[in-house]
Amino acid sequence: MARIFVTGSTRGIGAHTARQLIDLEHEVVVHARNRAREQGARAQFPDAHGIVVGALDSLDSTCALASRASALGPYDVIVHNAAIGGGVSERALTDDGFERIFHTNVIAPYMLTALMELPRRMIFLTSGLEARGTWSADDLQWSTRPWDGMQAYSDSKLHDLMLALEVAARYPQVISNAVDPGWIKTDMGGPNAPDPVELGAETQVWLATSDDADATTSGLYLKRRKALDPNPAALDLDSRSALVNELARLSGVHLP
Repeated sequence: MARIFVTGSTRGIGAHTARQLIDLEHEVVVHARNRAREQGARAQFPDAHGIVVGALDSLDSTCALASRASALGPYDVIVHNAAIGGGVSERALTDDGFERIFHTNVIAPYMLTALMELPRRMIFLTSGLEARGTWSADDLQWSTRPWDGMQAYSDSKLHDLMLALEVAARYPQVISNAVDPGWIKTDMGGPNAPDPVELGAETQVWLATSDDADATTSGLYLKRRKALDPNPAALDLDSRSALVNELARLSGVHLP
């Protein structure tokens, strides 16, 4: 039995990831971003090990979530599933002055990694759109480029892939991988997506629980349990280091 924390786990892929893991009799800590979603999660997951509440769109709330989640740990596995999509017509800022997609999708999982005890396994949810992501070291938050919400989302998924591979490189004791769940019928994926939500969770569950050689290899980008070639930017050591350094500067917290 493993203890597993899944962020963004009240809806969509995250909820199905949590449910599949609970059904396999693991101790799962569910994450809800607000009190309203917590109420639904208590009905949906009465058999969860615990439920923690906290938004991922501010430095203070992300720090508080790390503390609440840590109180129910330590964890064998952390699944960084929470994210917001790119279907927004205008660039929006958090209360800290950061671009909202970048904070929720990139700063937040970085901060949780830095602030929580490292697990044996870590899984970062990316997207096939990482292939369209651009590494713009001087404009990670779209402060100078004309706003393009879907491109900002694609960039954030490239950054998540970079984080997964950087964690794998820095911490050989952690099996860290990134997963493209596919185009899934969720609120984010939309009704025209071809694949059911259960399939979108399957690879994460396998990575979290299996002792297969392929599931215990670190530093991979996977889809349907198969390793894919990542965006070349994710393989560039200097770019990954620059991303981590900028995230440390913005958040004020550093990787252990």
